[in-house]
Amino acid sequence: MYKIGVVGPYSSVERIIDLGKEYASIMEFKAYPYEDFRETEKIVSTFNKDVDVWFFSGQISYMVAKNTVGLGENLVYIDHTESGIYKSLLHMGYFQKEFLSKVSIDEITTTHLEQALKQIDITPKEMYIKNFDINSTTEELIAFHLDLWKSGKTEGALTCFEAVYLNLKEAGVPTYRISTTDMEIRQSLRILAEKSRTFYFRDTQIGVQIIEIEHFEKIFEKAKSSYHLQFLEIKLKETLLRFCELLEGSLVEKGNGRYFIFSTRGTIESKIKDLKDTVFLLSNESNATVTVGIGYGQTLHSAEINAQRAIQLSKEKSEKGIVIVQEDGTMIQSVGEEKELRFSYRIDDKDFMEKLKKAKISVKNYNKLYALVKRLKLNDFTIKDLTTHLYWDESNARRIVVNLCEVNLAEIIGEESSSSRGRPSKIYRLK
Repeated sequence: MYKIGVVGPYSSVERIIDLGKEYASIMEFKAYPYEDFRETEKIVSTFNKDVDVWFFSGQISYMVAKNTVGLGENLVYIDHTESGIYKSLLHMGYFQKEFLSKVSIDEITTTHLEQALKQIDITPKEMYIKNFDINSTTEELIAFHLDLWKSGKTEGALTCFEAVYLNLKEAGVPTYRISTTDMEIRQSLRILAEKSRTFYFRDTQIGVQIIEIEHFEKIFEKAKSSYHLQFLEIKLKETLLRFCELLEGSLVEKGNGRYFIFSTRGTIESKIKDLKDTVFLLSNESNATVTVGIGYGQTLHSAEINAQRAIQLSKEKSEKGIVIVQEDGTMIQSVGEEKELRFSYRIDDKDFMEKLKKAKISVKNYNKLYALVKRLKLNDFTIKDLTTHLYWDESNARRIVVNLCEVNLAEIIGEESSSSRGRPSKIYRLK
C-alpha cells in the first residue's frame, strides 16, 4: 500500500482525505496541512522519506515542492478548472445580489478565468487581477484585495487562498474562495490511483546490483598465504549474504572480487542506506575501494546491461559512490547523498543532437552539466564549479563549456575576479 502525503490548507486536506476513502485498499493518506503555502517547503523536506507520493491541493504548493525536492513523478496536484471559478461566482452572485461587478481576483494565471468567462458570455464591469507565484506572500495578496476595497474600487474579492479568505473576511471584505470541486478532486484521485498502480509495476522491475572490490588481484598478490585470502573471501561473502538477506535477493559470485545481487527495484530502493553500510564494511574488510552499479529493467538482460553501464560510470568518478541506471536511460550518481545527481544519456531532439555532435560533447556530459545547474539552482557557473561538483579536470571542463558556446548552447555573461593572482574567471550560462 502506498503512503500518500496530502498537502494543502486544512479544509482542503480534510475534503481530499474524505473523498479518498474509496481508495483505502491501495492508498494510505497522511495529512500535512498548512496555514501558508510557503510551509510546503519545510513539509516536503522534513517528511519526504515518510511518503511515496505527494498530493497537493493546488498548483502553487506543487511548484514550491518541485523547487524543493526536484521534479519527480511522485508529485501530483489538483489542477483547478472552470468549475471552481463558477462555484465562487455563484456564491458571490447569490450573496451579493450582483454578478462580477467591481471585484478583485487573485489567480496563478489568467487563462482559466478568461476561458471560464468566455464560455458563459460574461464581460466583467470592473475586474482587478493579481497573478501570484511561489515568490508571492499571503500578506501581499491580502494587501492587494484590501487596498482596492478600502479605496472603493471593488465591492468584493475572489481568492484561491484559505489564509487570504479568512483574513479578508475578518476585515469585513465580502470574500469568496475559488476552491477545487469534488469533481476535480475525484478526477485527480483517479489519476493518483493509476500512478500508484504504475509505481507498483515499477517497483516489481528486476534490479541487478554489481558490487566490485577494485584491484582485487593486488589483494591476491599481497596475501600472506592462500588461507588468508580464503578467509577474506569468506568474510566478504558473509557480509554480502547478510545484505542479500535484507533484500530477499540472490547472490552470485563472479570471481576476482566481483559480485552480482538480483532483487527487485522497490526492495533495492528501500535499502539504499543498508547498501551504503555494506559498502563501508566491505571496504574496511578488504582495505580497498568498492564500486557499486545498479541497473533496473523489465527483463534480467536489460537490468544487467544497465548495471554494467552504472558500474562503469562509478569507476570513472574519482569519489566513486553508488550509481543507478534506470530503464528509461536516467542515471543517478552519488545515490542517497546530498549531492545526488540525476541525468540521462538520451536526448530526443535531433537538432540539439546535431549541435552536441558538432561540439564533440556526449549527451551524458551535457545532461550531467544541465542536471548540476538545475540541482544547485545556478543561474550561472564557472569552470571551478564544474571541477568541484562534477569532478571533471579543469582542461576537460573548459573544453566542454567553450565548445557549447561555439554551438550556441551556452554563453559567457561576465567575469569574476579571483583573490589570487591571474586572469579573472569567466562566468557562463546555459541557453
